Amino acid sequence: METVNAVELKNITKFIGKRKIIDNVSFEIKPGEIFGLLGPNGAGKTTIMRMITGLIKPSNGEIHINGLDLSKQYEDAMANLGAIIESPDLYKHLSGRLNLKILANMSRNVTGEKVKEVIEFVGLTDRINDKVSKYSLGMRQRLGIAASLIGNPKVLILDEPLNGLDPDGVKEMRETFLDLARNHQVCIILSSHILSEMEQVCDRFAIIDKGILIESKELSETNGESVLPFNFETLFELESERICEVLQKIEITPEIRSGKEFTIHGDRELISKAVSLLVKEDIAVVSVVPYKKSLEDYFIKRVGELGE
Repeated sequence: METVNAVELKNITKFIGKRKIIDNVSFEIKPGEIFGLLGPNGAGKTTIMRMITGLIKPSNGEIHINGLDLSKQYEDAMANLGAIIESPDLYKHLSGRLNLKILANMSRNVTGEKVKEVIEFVGLTDRINDKVSKYSLGMRQRLGIAASLIGNPKVLILDEPLNGLDPDGVKEMRETFLDLARNHQVCIILSSHILSEMEQVCDRFAIIDKGILIESKELSETNGESVLPFNFETLFELESERICEVLQKIEITPEIRSGKEFTIHGDRELISKAVSLLVKEDIAVVSVVPYKKSLEDYFIKRVGELGE
């Protein structure tokens, strides 16, 4: 049986007045997949998220959530979705617990046990009875995520969910996203300017610029080059002439960085030959680390190419 996509956009276009702000965007996201929306400020990421959540309607095209047409089966589609767009919308004069209870009463079949579960899940048990006005920005983000999980969504839309979190909070949210996706098959769509964090959780990503989908691909595809720089480290300090002499036997010219470290550019087959030769020549290699482009490197390069 074919798996239904968690989210599917088909030729989505959005006009505001005569200005086209989203131009014929299409992509699909599977259940349990973490999908990153990347783009400069004003690229259209939040507009796309607002359309997926039904806050605004596309001018053209179709949006499906768990196989349900958002325009024709709105309530059933929305029952599968939780979201934070721009910032959590909370009653600041009420406690965190009462905010969640209000949402629970508005949702389908949400029990008190479920409310307790999401409070524990986002780590707010000790402060849940305090007024939201006393919460830090990071705590409000946590409460917002708890609110988005109240209805057991199969699709979670989070616009800049890491804003205001300290390093421990970022790590906890990262673990939360991975847990939801891997263990509960929740599809998560993330937007964030912290690309190093996106790289640690996303399975795939799309780059949006000026309302146009530039590309959508697997995170692993950002390191598609067959030739990479590999950084070598030896156990003992060696003279650079010794390293060069050994590697010249297989026509490799290393870049010497210190008495213990040097770099070789090549594919994996060449690097394997180099390691074998060095060991044969009694040179103790303790590490060989390939340098891979980060998602940030890739994003800056692609957006830079578009501006040329």
